[in-house]
Amino acid sequence: MLKAIVKKTKKMVLLPLVIKDYFAFKKAVGSNGRFTMNLGDAYPCPFDKTMMTGFDRHYVYHAAWAARKVAEIRPASHTDISSSLYFSSIVSAFVPVKFYDYRPADLQLSGLLSEKADLLALPFADSSIASLSCMHTVEHVGLGRYGDPIDPNGDLKAIRELKRVLAPGGSLLFVVPIGKAKIQFNAHRIYSYAMIMKYFNDLELREFSLIPETSGPMIVNATREQADKETYGCGCFWFVKR
Repeated sequence: MLKAIVKKTKKMVLLPLVIKDYFAFKKAVGSNGRFTMNLGDAYPCPFDKTMMTGFDRHYVYHAAWAARKVAEIRPASHTDISSSLYFSSIVSAFVPVKFYDYRPADLQLSGLLSEKADLLALPFADSSIASLSCMHTVEHVGLGRYGDPIDPNGDLKAIRELKRVLAPGGSLLFVVPIGKAKIQFNAHRIYSYAMIMKYFNDLELREFSLIPETSGPMIVNATREQADKETYGCGCFWFVKR
């Protein structure tokens, strides 16, 4: 609520700058405009006049990391469970992708299949998927945010399902918030590095990369000590089933 109030206040403060630009632009166009331009059609964007282009560090970096891993693994096909649609859409340009979500997406692209699935009861046989990803998803399961049932252990049940369907020698790209363990209800859980390693102790960790919360590039082959310093970092785990 507080963030919404702050954003609304900032917009009110910055709006006069947009109005000033509007009339300056209209004056420069004069009577030779190629487009109609009425104040009633205005779509003010007061937050975009920045020195640098901002972006969501978690979602840009982790999707880029995962796409590079799929290119490195070079599977015949890839299955994704509820990760970023941008990731599945782009990867499907060079590897066939099957995307599944509790709330299916009406997304139609060549090389991409989009269907419904429940992460707590995946419709796949045991040990059947050689290339699998589930990124920035498990931390939400059981909190009710997306209409799923309340379940304090929903994340653990989801993890068990991911391990169940992963084929021997298969790769799992797994991404969650990393830092000091806590729940920010009903948005997400934040896990410690030790928790994730415990939950996946029967798999081999091939790579752990860390997206620091505030600044700097992704840290490839990061350490537990680096992860433990974060409050809301992003942990990217590449696991392989023995």
